[in-house]
Amino acid sequence: MTGLVAVTGATGFLGRYIVRALIDKGWRVRILARQYPVHEQFSDVTFEAIPGDLSDHGALRALVRGADRVVHAAGLIKARDANAFQSVNVQGTANLVDAIHAERAPLRLLLVSSMAAREAHLSPYAGTKCAAEEIVRARLAPPHEWMIIRPGAVYGPWDVETLTVMKLVSRGIAPRPGNKNARVSLVHARDAAAAVAALCADSRTGALYELSDARREGYLWEEITQAAATALGMRTIRLPLPATVVRFVGALGTAVGRFSLSPAMLTIDKAREVLHPDWSSRAEYQPPETVWQPEIDINCGFLETIQWYQSRGWLPGGGK
Repeated sequence: MTGLVAVTGATGFLGRYIVRALIDKGWRVRILARQYPVHEQFSDVTFEAIPGDLSDHGALRALVRGADRVVHAAGLIKARDANAFQSVNVQGTANLVDAIHAERAPLRLLLVSSMAAREAHLSPYAGTKCAAEEIVRARLAPPHEWMIIRPGAVYGPWDVETLTVMKLVSRGIAPRPGNKNARVSLVHARDAAAAVAALCADSRTGALYELSDARREGYLWEEITQAAATALGMRTIRLPLPATVVRFVGALGTAVGRFSLSPAMLTIDKAREVLHPDWSSRAEYQPPETVWQPEIDINCGFLETIQWYQSRGWLPGGGK
């Protein structure tokens, strides 16, 4: 099935991949954006843009009007305070659900959440992602339908968050925060976007899925940094970072973020997420293999991503 998909968060890192994946699968796409996006990843695709944001009820009504599917990928991953997370991740989701309810024709919402929602107590981000899921479950009633996906750590070209770890590895440092047995699931942005496109066409509803690469049990930090080192052609020195150190750095980030123009990525709240020992992807929450399977492993994915960073001058090497 193909038709019209309305997308929030289309201008974000994963959102841009989602737009591309939907168009490649034959869907028409309408996005919500404060202004029409001009971005290299959109240079050869065509879509409709509705000006506005998640607080604009009229724009949300225009976004979903006549759509067959709604992909809600918008959300804050970092913010100055808990109120900002609440405003966008929770109230923004509630506003979108209200707009869907105003449509008489059946709509299916696919909420792009996060594995952090499993551990709502860890941080305002995790708590508000969990709350957004609950809004969708509790308030989106027939004839409308819903599905929720929780990607693991998403990486790939254009990702500025994974770049921080890659920069350390490029300097010969392999950080290992907290518990040496902690596991992190990863998924390439192209694979995650392909899952969204595939699930938009699937007939199942009321399901919750977790997305990772084929290594569902996730990776030790040493495996992550070793894959990066191999892609960079580097030898590294392991740098264990005890939980107390990670929390201290997070507290510094929180303090500095109050006075900077943009919020810090590593805050005391984010430190608790980083230190959580189990971000593996659970077997019982996998999408049906007939619908979607990941294609990109960590070695190929990291090599592609690092070469892209190098081509942009974001990392040393690559002839720049």
